[in-house]
Amino acid sequence: MNNYDTLNPMQRLAVETTEGPVLVLAGAGSGKTRALTHRIAYLIEECGVNPWNIMALTFTNKAAGEMRERVDNLVEFGADSIWVSTFHSTCVRILRRHIECLGYSTNFTIYDSDDQKTMMRQVLKKLDFDPKQYKERSILATISSLKDELISAEDFSARSAGDFRQSRIAEAYLEYQAQLRKNNALDFDDLIMKTVELFRVNPEVLDYYQERFRYIMVDEYQDTNTAQFRLIELLSAKYKNLCVVGDDDQSIYKFRGANIENILEFESAFPGAKVIRLEQNYRSTGNILNAANGVIKNNAGRKDKTLWTENEEGIPVVFRQYDTAYEEADAIAVDIRDRVDSGAAYSDFAVLYRTNAQSRLLEEKCVNRGIPYRLVGGVNFYQRKEIKDILSYLKTIDNGLDDLAAQRIINVPKRGIGATTIGRIMVYAEANDMSFYEACKAADRIPSLGKAAGKIRGFVTQIQSFRSKLAYYSIGDLIEDIVTETGYGEELSADDEVAAETRLENIEELKNKAVAYEESLEDGEEAPTLSGFLEEVALVADVDSMEDSENRVVLMTLHSAKGLEFPRVYLAGMEDGLFPGMMSINSDDPDELEEERRLCYVGITRAQKELILTCARQRMVNGETRFQKPSRFVGEIPPMYLHRQETPSMFSFGGVPVKPMSTGGGSGFRTFGRPAQEAFELPKKEKEPYRPWTAPAARYGKAISGDSGLKETYIGKQFSVSKATSLSYGVGDRVSHVKFGEGTVVDITEQKKDFEVTVDFDKAGRKRMYATFAKLKRC
Repeated sequence: MNNYDTLNPMQRLAVETTEGPVLVLAGAGSGKTRALTHRIAYLIEECGVNPWNIMALTFTNKAAGEMRERVDNLVEFGADSIWVSTFHSTCVRILRRHIECLGYSTNFTIYDSDDQKTMMRQVLKKLDFDPKQYKERSILATISSLKDELISAEDFSARSAGDFRQSRIAEAYLEYQAQLRKNNALDFDDLIMKTVELFRVNPEVLDYYQERFRYIMVDEYQDTNTAQFRLIELLSAKYKNLCVVGDDDQSIYKFRGANIENILEFESAFPGAKVIRLEQNYRSTGNILNAANGVIKNNAGRKDKTLWTENEEGIPVVFRQYDTAYEEADAIAVDIRDRVDSGAAYSDFAVLYRTNAQSRLLEEKCVNRGIPYRLVGGVNFYQRKEIKDILSYLKTIDNGLDDLAAQRIINVPKRGIGATTIGRIMVYAEANDMSFYEACKAADRIPSLGKAAGKIRGFVTQIQSFRSKLAYYSIGDLIEDIVTETGYGEELSADDEVAAETRLENIEELKNKAVAYEESLEDGEEAPTLSGFLEEVALVADVDSMEDSENRVVLMTLHSAKGLEFPRVYLAGMEDGLFPGMMSINSDDPDELEEERRLCYVGITRAQKELILTCARQRMVNGETRFQKPSRFVGEIPPMYLHRQETPSMFSFGGVPVKPMSTGGGSGFRTFGRPAQEAFELPKKEKEPYRPWTAPAARYGKAISGDSGLKETYIGKQFSVSKATSLSYGVGDRVSHVKFGEGTVVDITEQKKDFEVTVDFDKAGRKRMYATFAKLKRC
């Protein structure tokens, strides 16, 4: 029996209000997951509800896993029967049982974004679209938005009549859906859309799930789109026991189709709904919460609530403004390193930013300072070539109707099957209304293939052999067999032995994933299947792969950070034009700026103990240097909760740490770009007189004032730059640097005073430097 007295009064009210529609407005860090899981336990223990009559939905596998773990710890009987899942996983599970009602077979494939792009390229080519006017990415984004609103290709085609461009997009949408159906495949947006369609056209199936799920709970309700709203509406229509938990102040996914009106208009959509507010925060200090409240209160489109805490007030939020983005990134890295030297763990820190482009500098500075980091939102493990190849083999073995998978691996490893042969098979498949793989099986009946038919037969025989082993092979064994029997591993090693080792390690990690999947189902109701494994892989998100045990600094966008928390948080790039972005500042729609403000609120409330806001006066954007003022969101934080720190610049030049020198009377110069252009003061051991130094304008941009040419002197020390007549290394050579380690020379540009050398360092990334100062040595 659970002790519900440990809940605060509002949490307990949310737990005990079990009948009818309920909206729980849960502020950041207010213990919403605790309330949700205790509500599930309360339904079973106190209300006598059968565990199998309860459904809990959320958005990410990570969140679903955490909820499942908590439910298992709270509920003694029947926890396994409670349906705790993401929206997409739930829909996949329903469609696996009933999609035949819609004309698909139950072993359908789920296409990821790369698969969608490949298919759309084929569609546009088939329809003879001008690639300059119709971009696959843009059309796919339009289709995704339409599916979020449950607008079918046929409906969109009808409403596009009279608009030439829209009619052409509708044509692409229709053909795209036709190809998906032909391949027995669904994209991510289809998973929910098709489930709603299933419920609408088949009342018996809907009634079954309405009876099954008499009590429905939805986490992160503010992130739902129209399709998800309709799904929930249909499932809850019979018993109306719907409890949604969310925070309109954390609605930040409009670009993904999230509709904030779902939470703002909940009482209208579900008459008689009760509204319960969770405002006590357990995560952050008082100062951090007061800063967050000060920012978010400027939004008009929100439900009234104010976060408060019994935690200590803590230190004020810190704001630091730097001269350049380089200085900002380096200062963050130095600050983290110094704190770790004083006893903190790397995993205590998260650096959050508005755009992915900001990560490059932060990554470079972490590498330079020897700081281990984890980049969330980088290249997804499952998007790597070797993983995509093996998964395509598995998809072809599992579902021969998936044209994209079969086309990807028919000549991987090389079998002497060229593009012309593949094209002829595609034409035959199209003409005979069959899948690409089925056409391969009929290769002997395609006269135009000639001798290539024998090579096609070899490919088909191999796939059929793998398929025959499914009954007694584990998925891990099957992957090993594919790598060995096809010669895939040998081809990797032949191309590049060093890269092959890493790629084969990645394949080993895929096998580890397969083993974990199979072990997770050993004692459950479901048996592990290849379809199930591919389904689980398809539903993995970047943030799901974060290991809490990793002792690394986390670098991630603000959008990726929602739902997470860290002892110390840096919000980098707090500049008007960057955050909020210029488009939202100039937009006629006030909600654009309000969404940016909600994103800022999310960032602030990720911090538990310390929050540091940083910005740069100048930043390189799209190849040009821009001057920007601090973000208006910084100005919205009440002054008593914000400490503005002075930020003396700290750089290194030629490996020597330096800092800006006062230029008495304010008569000093300043130029654009990198730190090396500032006036510096060398360590005191240097005795030479100070002289100004600037960088060549051609490299760093135009000077604001003064001479923009190269001056050979550098503050604190005069360098005699004697240009070498030649270098001991050339493009393509391996070289070493005292600080950056080994790398490969990719470019050498001869300039008037020196050679400029560009090197791709193995660990530090790409660097440009002057040969005289770099002192590179050929390996």
